[in-house]
Amino acid sequence: MPFRPVQSEKLSQAITTQIEELILRGILRPGDRLPSERDLSDTMGVSRPSLREALSALQDDGLLTSRVGAGIFVADVLGSAFSPALTRLMASHPDAVFDVIAFRKDMEGLAAERAARMGSDTDLAVIDAAFQTMVAASDKRPSAEEAKLDAQFHMAIVEASHNVMLLHMMRSVYEMLQQGVFYNRQAMFRNRTSRDRLLDQHRAINTALQARDPDAARTALHDHLDFVAGALRDQMKADRDEGFAKLKMEQDNAS
Repeated sequence: MPFRPVQSEKLSQAITTQIEELILRGILRPGDRLPSERDLSDTMGVSRPSLREALSALQDDGLLTSRVGAGIFVADVLGSAFSPALTRLMASHPDAVFDVIAFRKDMEGLAAERAARMGSDTDLAVIDAAFQTMVAASDKRPSAEEAKLDAQFHMAIVEASHNVMLLHMMRSVYEMLQQGVFYNRQAMFRNRTSRDRLLDQHRAINTALQARDPDAARTALHDHLDFVAGALRDQMKADRDEGFAKLKMEQDNAS
């Protein structure tokens, strides 16, 4: 567990500060369940009254939420970044997907550069482990799991940037993308050639990060998202062409 003993004259405030930082740094994530009151008080070395006071304050601040019979959980603090109405509005305009990719290119390029310069050895090991998991999955048939691993690799880079603004903003973006309203991530893995190219692009990103080369990491990240944007344009065009082809066939059959 990520909790540590607390030593402070104001125990409840010290508990609050520690849990706030765990949420801010992304170690505790929305939906994570906190340990039981007994386990948490033992781990942190504090009394239950002090712990209850801290947890109550965090719930009042909207960072934690209590579920009857289930326990206390980290609240969905990302929910306000992109409201359902805004997500639907953006999804109804095809060009919005490319704005999202352009935003990702700028933000993730910065994150990759920062991760290469500022990421710890552990951060880089986590990124490499995420990539090796992608490699293992590449030998299997395309699946939703492969797209999920892709997102986890990118999120590990953002986490290694150690910028809390980048962290929470990009988590919001990934949450929005996972709803599938912009494009189907699995479409990027439809054929072997595309899957191999995507894996090679992620390998280039990982190699640059492990070498702690900020410029190469940013460039590799940009090249990858440029490829994604191009592939999606091709996919959209193919879908439109297929639609027209079906209309023509229907017209021909009706003649």
